[in-house]
Amino acid sequence: MPNTHTSVVALHDVSYSWPDGSPALRHLNGAFTGGRTGLIGDNGAGKSTLLKLIAGELTPSSGRIDVSGEVGYLPQTITLDTDASVADLLGIGRIIASLRAIEQGDVDQAHFDTIGDDWDIEARAGRSLESIGFGAADLGTRVGTLSGGEAMLIAVTGLALRRTPITLLDEPTNNLDRRARRALGDLIDEWSGALIVVSHDLELLERMEVTAELHAGRLETFGGPYSEWKAQLELDQLAAAQAARSAQQALKVEKRQRVEAETKLARRERTAKKTQQGGGIPKILAGNRASKAQASAGAMRAGMDDKIAAAQAALDAADARVRDEAHIHVNLPDPNVPAGRRIAEFRDGTQTIVVQGPERVAIVGDNGAGKSTLLRRLLSEDSGSPRDGGPDATLLVDRAGYLPQRLDRLDGTTSAVENVRQVAPTMSPGDVRNQLARLLIRGAAAERPVSTLSGGERFRVQLATLLLMDPPAQLLVLDEPTNNLDIASVEQLAEALDAYRGALVVVSHDERFVERIGVDMILELPGDGTIRRSK
Repeated sequence: MPNTHTSVVALHDVSYSWPDGSPALRHLNGAFTGGRTGLIGDNGAGKSTLLKLIAGELTPSSGRIDVSGEVGYLPQTITLDTDASVADLLGIGRIIASLRAIEQGDVDQAHFDTIGDDWDIEARAGRSLESIGFGAADLGTRVGTLSGGEAMLIAVTGLALRRTPITLLDEPTNNLDRRARRALGDLIDEWSGALIVVSHDLELLERMEVTAELHAGRLETFGGPYSEWKAQLELDQLAAAQAARSAQQALKVEKRQRVEAETKLARRERTAKKTQQGGGIPKILAGNRASKAQASAGAMRAGMDDKIAAAQAALDAADARVRDEAHIHVNLPDPNVPAGRRIAEFRDGTQTIVVQGPERVAIVGDNGAGKSTLLRRLLSEDSGSPRDGGPDATLLVDRAGYLPQRLDRLDGTTSAVENVRQVAPTMSPGDVRNQLARLLIRGAAAERPVSTLSGGERFRVQLATLLLMDPPAQLLVLDEPTNNLDIASVEQLAEALDAYRGALVVVSHDERFVERIGVDMILELPGDGTIRRSK
């Protein structure tokens, strides 16, 4: 078992700013130890940026990062490179290319250097693929022909195959079905070396030995899985809230006493003036008394001001411990979908299933069963034949909004504001910024190139392009919408969709999310070309 007490990554006053100067991380200090660590935090906190810095894909603007060995890294966007091969996903593409070159008679020394001791890499890769249920997969297969879940699991398997001393995984359970998640869990339980995992998957986070949170610019670690960290946080927040209430009350007391003291001082000053005006006391003596009274009053005021300042400082410190959790506030438009309106049809050759009115449909099935393909066929974006002869689908309304699994509909070179204005050209930039702020895309983040945003932030920008369509969509088609979202945002998205009055078709492996949005119909794709309807 790896030593969970030895530091394998140390952060020393690390800061990083985007090219436009906006800060992503400021003066971050902390350390990751051996074993399995779950790295959590709100979307936009800087988790993915931190992994890229540790992996060496980004360079700190200031400070330094010390790592104790080679780093393997799985980025959040691994499935976006659709031209990559299975060998590339496994991280052995260059080795395979050198093996093929030597087989064809090329004896360049560079090929031998690339291969090193890995002459049996194809056999080992084949065994690794078989262990996760892919059989003798062709190493030349393109990522674009795989489901998002298949691509992700193969990429994680490749990192396990390479056995780097330190491995970083960014949202590895995105798109994974239950079988694939079990396979990933088995891999992680047997992982050699230090592992740092960014995830919002509660089951995966329970497999971690340490929980690290990136919050409010600080990195703090807790010795235990997510549930234990969460329980401790709730206790800490109860204590912090009580301390804040006590500090608020103490400040009120100090301010009240200040007012009472001023009232007494004013009364004394009036009495002293009357006595002086009434005579009977030499002017010199009266002046001395007045001077002493003023000095005493000044000292009293200064002392009470110090107490108020101290009470205010204590309140500020107590308030800083109480978390002000940001919430997305999504007001979905009313697309005016009548109950009798036919929205879509799903067919498998023996039956036709009609979605009618504002119905909610969840499409479920294993990775590779064709769920995303079915959605693309519904939207006429897949011109090929239905997988295994079916199933197929037809859209019966004019206005549909589509959130793809790979979030590849955004222009990464332009800002969030510009992406939204492409679908809502009549909206002013200011109005767009206001709407994005409701989705927690605020300030400089709204103006940065979308490619620099976190996965959760990119999701929110993509969601904004759906919600701000003019006219509004009669049907929302969402493919794994909880990918890359932090735990709180998943619940908030469910709340928003719960209030949506249009039709909804969702592909999701998140069973809690499917239950939360109150689906009317579940369509299961068993992978044999048929559709099984339940509920």
